[in-house]
Formats: sequence, structure tokens, C-alpha cells
Amino acid sequence: MNKKYFISVSLMTFVIPVVGFLAEHFSKNIPLTFELLGKWFIFSAVGLRLFVAGMQQAIKPQFTAKEIFHIHNAESFPIVRELGFANICFGLVGIISLFKPEWRIVSAVASGLYYAFAGLLHIVKKPVSINERFALWTDVFIFLVLLSYCWLIA
Repeated sequence: MNKKYFISVSLMTFVIPVVGFLAEHFSKNIPLTFELLGKWFIFSAVGLRLFVAGMQQAIKPQFTAKEIFHIHNAESFPIVRELGFANICFGLVGIISLFKPEWRIVSAVASGLYYAFAGLLHIVKKPVSINERFALWTDVFIFLVLLSYCWLIA
């Protein structure tokens, strides 16, 4: 397991959304609602996570190629870099949604589909490493939260 990957994904997927959710609740006396949790979840698990992943893929495509997909051929790096550009775009929409609430549903739908397809790809490929299994389970978890957000909020 790549510890840096595990810690960063865990922070952005689980810790930051809960901390933001509780901090806003206590500082502004806002009720604990799924909509408030969704706000912070979309900002962090979608926005920050995809933006950071996209930057990593654009700058150092070899990590994603080797550690996640087990591709050691440098010819794959331009494809990973392009994936990074898409992740940066998805991530920016999630980050901006913190300040523009009307963007949340767009982020939830588009990135929810992205996480669903990524999770399916991990399942079909049958993860062989702990990094891949962690990516699989967090992708599926994020998809389910975003699906719930779309179902309950939209």
C-alpha cells in the first residue's frame, strides 16, 4: 500500500467532508442535513480528490500508470496525462460548488457517473493490489453517496 495515497484519499473522501460538515453546523448553528453533508462531500471527495489526482496524473503520470493500472510502459503516460486533465476539470467543478450551490447537482451527476464507471472498471479488471482495491471501494462509496445526493436533493 502506498501510504501517501491511502492517507490523502482517506482525508479527502472521509475526514474533510465530516469536519467541514460539523464545523459549519457548530459555527453557524445549521441543522445536520444530508444536503449540508453533500455540500462538503462534493467539495472534498469530488472536488479536492479529483483535482489533486488530476494534478498528480498531469505532472507525474507514471504513478497512476504503475501503481494503479500496473502499466510500466512510458507510452501510456500521455493517456494518463489526458485523464489528469479531465480529473482537474471535474475537480474544479466540485471545488467551485462550495461557493456556487447550483453547481452541486451538476458535479454530483457528472462525477457520480465517472466514479461509477471507474468502480466498474476496477471490478471488471479484478484488483490485484491493495491500492487498486482501495480505489475500487472508495470509488463505489463516492458513487453511492452522490447517487443518494441526486435522489434526495434534486
